[in-house]
Amino acid sequence: MELSTLKGELHLFERRYHLVVGAKYTELDEVKAQILELASRLYPRSDEFRAGAQSARERAQGSAKATEDGESDSPEGDVFKPNENLKKLFREVAKKIHPDLASDEKEKNRRHVLMAKLNQAYDRLDEEAIHAVLLEWEAGHHPEKNQTLGTQLVKIVRQVAQIKKRLSRIEEELVEIKNSGMHQLMKKMASAEKTGVDLLEEMAASVDEKIDSIKSKVRDLAGEFD
Repeated sequence: MELSTLKGELHLFERRYHLVVGAKYTELDEVKAQILELASRLYPRSDEFRAGAQSARERAQGSAKATEDGESDSPEGDVFKPNENLKKLFREVAKKIHPDLASDEKEKNRRHVLMAKLNQAYDRLDEEAIHAVLLEWEAGHHPEKNQTLGTQLVKIVRQVAQIKKRLSRIEEELVEIKNSGMHQLMKKMASAEKTGVDLLEEMAASVDEKIDSIKSKVRDLAGEFD
């Protein structure tokens, strides 16, 4: 639950970052690409300008794609806040379908598919989609019957071992996410907002200044060239 919620919060923050700051970096990369492409035309024998222009163009295209992906990829709003009912429903469904409870590889693969759907639905705060995952699970779930006590015990022991490994991986993933640059930025932004400062807007303004500075220098150079 903690891991899924943290991913949802970070996912939404990344969307906001790409829309506010990423769009500015896209514009900055585009300006750089145009300058280097112009330089490569003025100096066609320069491999450095040609390679730089190609690299800058690829960065600009990558920045543009990241910004576009962020625009339609998350729920509306600026904060990821699942209510308690949604959290409870998520936990209940996850307990039933989690891949670590599978008894064979085929069953594990099926559970993986359903778990991915569950995580995506939770990320969108889509309660109806979570119920749909539960219905899909119940429609295809056929409990094993007539198992001996020994067989049941072996199965439970295996499940416990699998879950222990999963818990360990969850802890590692939580630490990795919390140490990531994007999560650190999210924490700084939340802290700054308490004092009335919009950190992302300040970052966007800083990139805007760089863009204006570069354009000004290009205009000066173009005047000298003419």
